[in-house]
Amino acid sequence: MERMIAWSVWLLMCADLLDSAVGYLTVTIEPIPPVVVGDTVTLKCNFKTDGRLREIVWFRVTDGGSMKQKIFTYDAMFNTNYSHMEDYRRREDLVYQSTIRLPEVRIADNRPYECHVGVYDRSTREKVVLASGSIFLTVMAPPMFISVMEADTPSSFSRYQAQNFTLKCIVSGGKPAPTVFFKRDGEPINVIPYIQPTAGGESKASTALRSSRSLSSRALNTDSEYLESRALADLAPLYAGNSRQSHASRSEVTPVPEIGPAMAVRRSSSHWSPPSSHPVYYYQHTHVPFNNGTTEVHALLTWRLNPQLDNHAQFSCEVKHPALSVPMQATVRLAAPKGPKLLMTPTRAKVGDTVRFTVLGFQNEVFPEPMVTWSRVGGHLLDGSAEHEGKELVLERVPAELNGSTYRCTAENPLGSADSYSRLVLLQNPSMMKGTQNRNSVAPHSRSLPLRLAMLLLMMTLEVT
Repeated sequence: MERMIAWSVWLLMCADLLDSAVGYLTVTIEPIPPVVVGDTVTLKCNFKTDGRLREIVWFRVTDGGSMKQKIFTYDAMFNTNYSHMEDYRRREDLVYQSTIRLPEVRIADNRPYECHVGVYDRSTREKVVLASGSIFLTVMAPPMFISVMEADTPSSFSRYQAQNFTLKCIVSGGKPAPTVFFKRDGEPINVIPYIQPTAGGESKASTALRSSRSLSSRALNTDSEYLESRALADLAPLYAGNSRQSHASRSEVTPVPEIGPAMAVRRSSSHWSPPSSHPVYYYQHTHVPFNNGTTEVHALLTWRLNPQLDNHAQFSCEVKHPALSVPMQATVRLAAPKGPKLLMTPTRAKVGDTVRFTVLGFQNEVFPEPMVTWSRVGGHLLDGSAEHEGKELVLERVPAELNGSTYRCTAENPLGSADSYSRLVLLQNPSMMKGTQNRNSVAPHSRSLPLRLAMLLLMMTLEVT
């Protein structure tokens, strides 16, 4: 027992001697919350020691930790200025703080930082005790761009067949990826989200298909229930097809195709069912990462369009992001076209001129972009076709036979259609009229020439005789 006590006392004495010879050094970096691009950041390195300071080095870690870039160095052998360090406790406590400022941080500053401190060993100045601390600086970037558009190409209006409609919201420039949601007339929309299925998980397609089968296995009392079941059933192969897309094609968001016509056929009777007043909204989003660390979000909202209810409805895409103090939003109002405004150039067209009919605009703000077609009332166009698509109709070298013809401009989107008419009035072309007069004047002279020659010969014969 006495031996063990003596051994313990000896160990304690050795520890005290070692501590007095080597000393101690602890380094910590104060944590900092995520910052926003453009902010000025101050990193603080606290270290406590009973030795003499040798050096302080700050590093920016790059390439996943494989490289370190030196951004600040303090060498006590060549510097006597301690202005960069703050002794925020009493001097005898030997607690110091080294700070560096990063003005107007960028996304590239989103990386680890390390503070390395070295002090002299108390036993000899030839030995240096080293310690370090690290911190990861998280830099956020608010979204820079937001827009709402129609996901599909311009489509025509159908009065007796319901069709799907998809709004596409694009938000780019955010880090981390922003949260995107839709509102209708200022109220959040309850959506059915679609999540890309995992390799071993159950896909949304199978879930939708199972839900549709369960709905069809019992009696459906309302048209809205039946339409919802049809929508789920038709979306099943759609989602299954989207889930097989490769990762390389994620940069382009595939628009959701048609869910199917709203022809609800019951077991007992057959009749046409109009679209439900409470549509089912389907939501899908895709993240497209960029090389600079930001993300572009493509969000799709799909539902069965009801022109009677959805015309003049306001839809907004809103974005929430920790770097934004208020939500960012883009708003569109669905509207059918009214009264296309037409312009004919030249305004005083003549026979043989090239005439252009152009759509300048509409009497209201139209969304989505309408599809414009041209036709001639009571006949075909100059090239022989029945109609022409586009905002401009060109008639080259119009003949006189088209004088007084009427042209119809039809603008339509999924919400409705509107027609405008323009009449082509042609003036006589002076150059063409002059050529006609010359040809008419030359003809009599050419016909009277033989008669003159005969009279001249007769006069010469009489003079000789």
